[in-house]
Amino acid sequence: MATQRHHYGAEFKTRVALEALKGHKTINELVSQFGVHLTQINKWKKHLQTELPQLFSNRREKREQDYEALQAQLYQQIGPLKVEVDWLKKNLDLEIDAKRDWVEPDHPRISITRQCDLLELPRSTYYYHSHGESPETLQLMRLLDEQYTETPY
Repeated sequence: MATQRHHYGAEFKTRVALEALKGHKTINELVSQFGVHLTQINKWKKHLQTELPQLFSNRREKREQDYEALQAQLYQQIGPLKVEVDWLKKNLDLEIDAKRDWVEPDHPRISITRQCDLLELPRSTYYYHSHGESPETLQLMRLLDEQYTETPY
C-alpha cells in the first residue's frame, strides 16, 4: 500500500511551528491535533527558530540599503543640476526682451512660471508687450520739444 505525500501550505506550517515554539502543548499533543509526524513538526520548529531573527533584520537592512542607494543616485543627479542652475543665474545678465525670448511656452515639463523663475524674469513681464506711442502723442511731444527748444526759460 503506497502512502500519499501531504503538501502543507506555508500558513499551516507556520501555525504548527509557532504552537511547537510556544511550548504550551507537548509534541505528541501537536501530532494528534494537527495530524503531522513529530519529526516534521521538529523540522518546522527548528527552521522557524533559525529564520526568525533574519526575518526582521534583512527587511530593515534591505530598506536602509535601498534608501541609501536611492539617496546617492538622487544626489548624483542634483549636484550637476545645481551647478548648471547657479552658472546660468550668474551668467544670465540679459535684457528683458532676450529673457522673454528664452521662455518656451510649449515646453512639456517646465511650466512658464518655473521658466520665468529660473530666468529671474517676472511673469507679468513675460506677458507684457509694448504697443508704442500713438502718432498723435508723438506729434504733441515733438511740438513740446520744439517749444522748449525755442524758449527754455
